[in-house]
Amino acid sequence: MNKENKGSIKELNLTELRAFTGHPYKVRDDEEMDALIDSIRENGIMVPLIVRRIDTGYEIISGHRRAHAARLAGLESVPAVEVEMSRDEAAVALVDSNLHREHILPSEKAFAYKLKLEALSKQGKRTDLTSDQLGRKLETAEIIAETADDSKTQIRRYIRLTNLIPALLNLVDDGRIAFTPAVELSYLSEEEQDVLSFEIAAADCTPSLSQAVRMKRLSGEGRLDADRIAEIMAEEKANQRERISIPLERIGRFIPDAAQERAVDFIVKACEFYREHLNRQRDER
Repeated sequence: MNKENKGSIKELNLTELRAFTGHPYKVRDDEEMDALIDSIRENGIMVPLIVRRIDTGYEIISGHRRAHAARLAGLESVPAVEVEMSRDEAAVALVDSNLHREHILPSEKAFAYKLKLEALSKQGKRTDLTSDQLGRKLETAEIIAETADDSKTQIRRYIRLTNLIPALLNLVDDGRIAFTPAVELSYLSEEEQDVLSFEIAAADCTPSLSQAVRMKRLSGEGRLDADRIAEIMAEEKANQRERISIPLERIGRFIPDAAQERAVDFIVKACEFYREHLNRQRDER
């Protein structure tokens, strides 16, 4: 393509398009994808893809979901705009075009921040990826924070998640492991994480923040082995104790206003009284 034609919309065959290498955002076949496919079948692609020329065709900078939906909708070509960008410039543009999506997984944000950090560092921005969670100066992360919803400290914590093995990172995306414990677990070795993943599956529970902090400390001291991980994971956690949830509107009328703040005590005493009543009835038979 001649340089003067670049920037105009043209039709590109889907066979010419390549996903961006290291693309951090997942293209999921879900309800939103189904809706996008239906929209494309009815209206076509309303917003052209943004691509750059590479040796094997065109690399997508913006529009991976649209390209995927177009394939599933049966299209052979899509509208696209070719731009002149280096690999690093394209990486920054790709991250920025997706970072403010409504639904974005922790793993997507983690690898997106990492991709942008690496791209900016190659452009001459200084980085300082130290190992603690507290915000030592990180100039590149500060630059990223200017266009993101997260602080430079939070950006660094997200990047830590890229050190998690896929099995644990999937649990973070699923909401089974909270963000802060996940950051602590990212300091464990790959072998330690493999053992932890096994224990999580075996016990059907995930580590709390305090457990994650302890495992990180023991790992740093070289004292975290399979037995210690199993011992920690066997501990009962408050959020895993059996609970009974009763809507207040069902029992509120039975509890005096003065006892509202002590509702649990009131209910327990009421249960004890009722149990004694049942025992008396049984004894009278």
